[in-house]
Amino acid sequence: MNKDDAAPETRLIHTRAGRLGRVTVNPPVERASTVLFRDEAGLYGAKPTYGRMGLTVHRELEAALCELEGATSARLASNGLQACALALTSCVSSGDHILFPDCAYGPTARFCEQRLRATGVEAARYDPRIGAGIEALFKPNTKAVFIESPGSLTFEVADTPAIVAAAKARGILTICDNTWGAGLLHQPLALGADISVQALTKYVVGHADAFGGAVMTRDARLAARIAATSEEWGIGLAPDDAYLAVRGLRTLAVRLRAHEASGLEMAHWLAARPEVASVLHPALPAHPDHALWTRDFTGSNGLFGVVLNPVPDGGMERFFAALSLFGLGFSWGGFESLVIPCDQQLTRMKGSWTEGRAGPLLRLHIGLEAVTDLKTDLAAAFAALSAG
Repeated sequence: MNKDDAAPETRLIHTRAGRLGRVTVNPPVERASTVLFRDEAGLYGAKPTYGRMGLTVHRELEAALCELEGATSARLASNGLQACALALTSCVSSGDHILFPDCAYGPTARFCEQRLRATGVEAARYDPRIGAGIEALFKPNTKAVFIESPGSLTFEVADTPAIVAAAKARGILTICDNTWGAGLLHQPLALGADISVQALTKYVVGHADAFGGAVMTRDARLAARIAATSEEWGIGLAPDDAYLAVRGLRTLAVRLRAHEASGLEMAHWLAARPEVASVLHPALPAHPDHALWTRDFTGSNGLFGVVLNPVPDGGMERFFAALSLFGLGFSWGGFESLVIPCDQQLTRMKGSWTEGRAGPLLRLHIGLEAVTDLKTDLAAAFAALSAG
């Protein structure tokens, strides 16, 4: 069988890149800074010449990520934020202007508004539902548009093809944070985006035990710019983290199906609860961007938001104290269910989310536990919330 004709989950399992001689099921992990050569010609002519540039396991991870995202080049970083920063700075320089959505991941927004501005790059927010209207925000010096879909915490789905079309007409690059889509659920490069970025820490690693980031593209010139920026900054990924990301990719499809099924069941259950004002899950027909999600995504996962109705004094403290299965912690994409209160983070946003909500906003990650147990856990927390 031609592997190019195989399904994505098959190709992810059978990627065996850059191996010589005997092939093992898993790639070797070479923990080495120094690479030895037989002669001077090899020392200055071969690649890689140094462990930071990646060895066998890194090449296999890059090849698998290219299969996942439909890319021709993947560059690794030590975490998702570093990958976003690498993509952005590869596209702009002092005097340029970029746009990023108001719903962007907080550290990404901070990087745009503080670090990029400190280097002379103007960064401005846009409404994540702006679509083709983004053209009105372009300036003569606009060089890049950053897209995050669905939005961090608030789960707006961007009209990526419309934004991409408006940007391409002006020669502006587009970068999409595809961490929620994880490559299998969403393909920004196929929709015309120039760069796709992922925090491998989330669903790719899948076990809450390693960090990683990646920047993918189909454009050879962009790939060269990204590689040069990465080398200038000395960016790399530890071999053990690269191995854990490769391992996670082998089971990504089956894990995402489980997260999707449990997440949807929990979302529907929560939508029927009297304590809940709305559920922010793009796969639900009630979501305002459901039509865009249906058009551009092939599935969902376990991460979504919940807006509660007004809560009595002390209610949220009682809610969190009553939980026994849902952990109170950041990140997501692992096997465990998590919940965080989001109101403190919403203060960084400029749009309508800063006011006008019925009650507190929570972000839930539905893990791989039995859904009946997760419902029991949340039901107990809701009972405690109302007890006052």
